[in-house]
Formats: sequence, structure tokens, C-alpha cells
Amino acid sequence: VQLVESGGGSVQAGGSLKLSCAASGYTYSPDCMGWFRQAPGKERERVATFYTLGGVTYYADSVKGRFTISRDNAKNTVHLQMNSLKSEDTALYYCATRHGGSSSWYWGQGTQVTVS
Repeated sequence: VQLVESGGGSVQAGGSLKLSCAASGYTYSPDCMGWFRQAPGKERERVATFYTLGGVTYYADSVKGRFTISRDNAKNTVHLQMNSLKSEDTALYYCATRHGGSSSWYWGQGTQVTVS
């Protein structure tokens, strides 16, 4: 499974960014797709995910109302629209997917988001 992220960058507080992740190379379609992040000195945390069967969506409390996860089925792409960004959103953001009923995640290489 290959996950290629794009859209990271630097923005001022209150601004917006949109992350995208294109998935390819899988045998089984993703059961779950989403985004995690890791700030320096902190553990990786789940930001937003959704289950493709049933459409259940999860958002971390810290991003509810500001971030929106979406999927483009035709392009096997998942997006994360981030609005009203705060300095505490600064982190390396990872795209992740799960396939075939497995509990293991596949990871992208990460894209940096810096909010000043």
C-alpha cells in the first residue's frame, strides 16, 4: 500500500490548509482511512478517521468543528480540510489506512503543518 500526502505548509493562526492523500497498491479496499499527527515530544494522536462501511466518522475533541475529513472514492483519495488553525495544530500529519479487516495501519511519509 502506498500513501502519498500533499498540502502541508506554513500558515498563520486562523488560516486554513487542506491535506490530501492518494492511496494505491492495495488488494483490499480500505476499511478505514484517516489522519494522525505527531508534534515534537508528543505521542502520535488520531485526528480524524472514517470507516468506509457505515460511514462512521471520528474527530479528536481538539479539532471538532474546525477540521473536516472527506473522501473522493473515484480517486481513492482522502482529504482533511483544516480551518481556524491554531499554533497547537503544528505537527507532522500522517495519512493512514487499514485494509481487509486488519487492525494494522499503513502510513504515509508525513506532511508538515506549521501554524504561527
